[in-house]
Amino acid sequence: MTTTPTDDPAHSSPTPPTGPAGPAGPAGPADTAAELTDAMTRAIKRIRRRTSERLEPYGITPGQARALRTLAHAPGCEVPDRAMRLSDLADRLHIAPRSATTVVDALEEAGLVERSPDPADRRAVRILLTEAGRAAVERIGLVRHEVAQEYFGEVSPADQDAVLRVLRAAETRYAGR
Repeated sequence: MTTTPTDDPAHSSPTPPTGPAGPAGPAGPADTAAELTDAMTRAIKRIRRRTSERLEPYGITPGQARALRTLAHAPGCEVPDRAMRLSDLADRLHIAPRSATTVVDALEEAGLVERSPDPADRRAVRILLTEAGRAAVERIGLVRHEVAQEYFGEVSPADQDAVLRVLRAAETRYAGR
């Protein structure tokens, strides 16, 4: 496998370059932002890979885990006429409805969710979390906590809070565009 600076922290410089503009662009804050993006990408890849490894014995992928958590946090996720519609799940996951159908197919086959017709719209389907689905959400929560502790456990709570504040602020500004 070929590594890139995004995959291998050994290829990342610890501080942004201060020389004249080169192939990577001008030196300064933009380089810091690009380096931050690379560091975040590495972190996300490592966390996702480890989460995937930890969920594998349960037969759950990270994408399925995300869908289950989204369903579990929806009010009425166990009540047929209040459960989330498949189209709403797709919207919340920021995926195409067809992709949501594929995820729900796998979750239904595993007995973690059930489909129910929407009483208000015959064309719509609502997704119900089963008892097994609730148990899976609990396992997913434990795995997420363990992986987060492995990755961020040595980082002080104050630094974790600072990173979280920065990322929330950046997301708020970006989403507001």
